[in-house]
Amino acid sequence: MVQHRHRAPGRLFRHGSGSISALIFAAGAVALWSTNALVGRSLLATHPVSQVQFLQFAGAALVFALIRFMNREEAPPMAPSATLAPLAVGFIGLVGTMVLQYVAFASMPVIEANLVAYTWPLMVAAAVIAFDNPRRPVMLGLAAALGFVGVALVISGGRESSWFQGNLLGYFAAFGSALCMAFYSVMVGRLATSPDRLLLPSSLVGVALTLLWSAGEGVAWPSGVDLALGLYLGAGPMGLGYYFWSRALKLEGSGKVAVVAYLTPIASTLLLTLSGERLTTTAIAGAVLVIGSCIAVGLERTEAQDYV
Repeated sequence: MVQHRHRAPGRLFRHGSGSISALIFAAGAVALWSTNALVGRSLLATHPVSQVQFLQFAGAALVFALIRFMNREEAPPMAPSATLAPLAVGFIGLVGTMVLQYVAFASMPVIEANLVAYTWPLMVAAAVIAFDNPRRPVMLGLAAALGFVGVALVISGGRESSWFQGNLLGYFAAFGSALCMAFYSVMVGRLATSPDRLLLPSSLVGVALTLLWSAGEGVAWPSGVDLALGLYLGAGPMGLGYYFWSRALKLEGSGKVAVVAYLTPIASTLLLTLSGERLTTTAIAGAVLVIGSCIAVGLERTEAQDYV
């Protein structure tokens, strides 16, 4: 006899409410992240990475500080011994991801760097295969493997038919950025720390480090529209984007939220293409594999979670 599992009405309602909220937060994060590469490209055309990053971390710190002020009554202070893990997760996830991503943007074609950096969902899938005993590991593994084949095609065919036409540092930085974001996405849902308490210290560290970096280069600071765009990158894609994504993961884990996150490379690549960025036929094939495998991985993980 086949047994069917049913949730109690109250539990089903709470689960549905949490899922809807998680999807809304995730959609907000994706909408903001999709503009990151486009706006970042325009600023990097006239300003060094250090300045753009300083403005980003400054804008993000303001957002996290405001959220922290509004939520100051939600949680009691944590003991110093309990803050090391959240600080490490926040630093790797925020500072590591964003600094490496922008080093990649400045070192290679932005549309290529963006596709490589957004392979982090595939890395999360690899972690699921290794540690979470998925229902169909072979299918999940095949989808992830095809995504990495797509990355290889993007790297080999982004501008010419030979490998690594961009700066080699850029490719490593983009891949490192993806690793950092994958680590953050796996860990943040497992921490009891609220997103604002997790991200504010990391953003302040980022402000200090990038201020020293940009001061050492001694170039003129942006003003006017460029200043506003830099602060938008911090308040929008970095600040609210990370906060929304963290809230979504805490509400829903890595189920349906994952499918929404995998739309980011689609939307960001589309915006870059509409703005004039171009890929060769080989790189387009790689982009299709990256995006398609991300969607396949997301659907597989969602189906597995709903099955349970």
